[in-house]
Amino acid sequence: MPRPSRSLLLLLPLLAFAGCASATRMSPEDRASLDRTLTGPEADQYLRVSAYLTPFFGDASKRLLTPYPPEDVRLLDDTSGKPISPGPIQATVPAGARVRITKVEFPTAWVVTERVLYTPRSWPWVYVTVEGAPAGEQVVLVLPPNLDRPDAFRTELEKTLSPHPLKELAGFSATVKEAVRTKKLVVDMPADAVRMAWGPPESVRRSMEGTARHEEWRYAGERRKAFLTDGRLVRAEEAGTSLLP
Repeated sequence: MPRPSRSLLLLLPLLAFAGCASATRMSPEDRASLDRTLTGPEADQYLRVSAYLTPFFGDASKRLLTPYPPEDVRLLDDTSGKPISPGPIQATVPAGARVRITKVEFPTAWVVTERVLYTPRSWPWVYVTVEGAPAGEQVVLVLPPNLDRPDAFRTELEKTLSPHPLKELAGFSATVKEAVRTKKLVVDMPADAVRMAWGPPESVRRSMEGTARHEEWRYAGERRKAFLTDGRLVRAEEAGTSLLP
């Protein structure tokens, strides 16, 4: 059997690269500006929500930072369309913890080919160091795909990170502070504390009953739900089971 020519061997990687289209629509100038700003003057941030550290799917060199338990993470699907869990919870990082952004990586065609196959390769990755985590560990916050403008990127980033310390934490009772720290819910928690503990909901349903304002917070897959009245938690469910006494 004839051996492939040297020119063909050189061409094959280029064809593979060409077949993997860029998954970002943001301009190179905007991407560079965001990376420069977020790893420079705005690098020091604070967790707006308590978050978990888990494995990073098939990439053993990284860990995922996420407000949601592994069974609710919706970043990667198997061939049947079922969400893949990144792995078990390894640590919990409380809201207000200091983090530092070290790199902002967009899913360009070249980057996608360099990432490990069984990871959310087509999503933007924000690399951070986390207060209390081992030094030098690669921790990644994954943002939604198709963020085509810097303001949209910042809006998503600010759901998890804050450029300022969380002053509202100081106003919570000791019981609520502990619930936020451990990602639990307790009766009569204010809405801000619910968000810090469980992260932002996927959807919110609002209704009125007389003068009372009701909200139903639904999380990914609707496995978890929180019910608030006039900005205070009255009920919470996980997999159909009540979590509050």
